[in-house]
Amino acid sequence: MIELMRLVLEREGFEVTGAVGGEQGLTAMRQTKPDLILLDLMMPGIDGWEVYRQMRADKELMDIPVVIVTAKAQSIDKVLGLQVAKVADYITKPFGPKDLINSIAKVFAKQKTS
Repeated sequence: MIELMRLVLEREGFEVTGAVGGEQGLTAMRQTKPDLILLDLMMPGIDGWEVYRQMRADKELMDIPVVIVTAKAQSIDKVLGLQVAKVADYITKPFGPKDLINSIAKVFAKQKTS
């Protein structure tokens, strides 16, 4: 999945850093300070919600927008993500390249108006 998203996003001009698992993801975030995080909830080791919690507790990472990209498609999961956790967007698998690009564009557009 990481490589597929990388392919789609690099074609759109984005620079992509991938990570397998929560620990690797947190380390990569701290090193690169990305403009946006695409975060899966179901990962080996530390799951996505724990990664998100640690990001929000870290002053270096707390303001980076997060788009949840997950197979957890139940409406309660989406409500928890968008309304309770306040993630920037929530995409459920399977999704198409256009869905991913539209989500990222929406997040960046929202940032410009804030």
